[in-house]
Amino acid sequence: MGALDLLVVATHPDDAEISLGGLIAVSIRQNLRVGVLDLTSGEPTPHGTPAIRAAETEQASAELGLTWRRNLGLPNRSLQPTLDHRRRLAEVIRETRPQLILAPYWQDVHPDHVAASSLCDEARFWAKLSRTDMSGDPWWTPMLLHYFSIHLRIHPSASFVIDISTVIERKMAAVQAYRSQLQTGRSEAFPTVVDDIRDRARYWGWAINTAYGEPLVNRETLGVRSLKALFAEPCDG
Repeated sequence: MGALDLLVVATHPDDAEISLGGLIAVSIRQNLRVGVLDLTSGEPTPHGTPAIRAAETEQASAELGLTWRRNLGLPNRSLQPTLDHRRRLAEVIRETRPQLILAPYWQDVHPDHVAASSLCDEARFWAKLSRTDMSGDPWWTPMLLHYFSIHLRIHPSASFVIDISTVIERKMAAVQAYRSQLQTGRSEAFPTVVDDIRDRARYWGWAINTAYGEPLVNRETLGVRSLKALFAEPCDG
């Protein structure tokens, strides 16, 4: 695969599926070139192992139709926005040359998520630098959007919501691939963690008068060339 249209940066394997599984599936159906970069292995966890997580990630990627996915191998539980970590992410951005980076929201109780959000901002800037010994040619990604990968029970406002109604089952199949994280050892009483993920997608769909949706945040002002871009039309995913 050459340059990517969308580069999803996820702190841990399963973050991309939980937060953006629908957007990824819709985008692939629309022939956009989508890649996911997991920053860490996500391990250790109570019921996972590196081998289990790798197998779950492979299954989830297949469910979504992903053909580009990589793990940067940064340290789980102690992820920091260091210069070395920034450099390694910037080099992936220079390699993949995405039109859009999707990064974790900057506010959360999980320190890894906060660090990952900061790293995306910093690496995006570093990726454009010339006169550096980083690998790859300079590249400035035109847009960076944030997705909600949040443990805090807060309700930030979305800049816009993607309609994922046509791919909700594909998203949920990818989510449920991570059995060690979302099912093993957890209560089966309703609602389960998996139920919560579907219900949040249902809420955001309700917010835009569709069945299911996923929210995104842009810290800069979005522009449109025509009001026609605001007219309702069916999702072609």
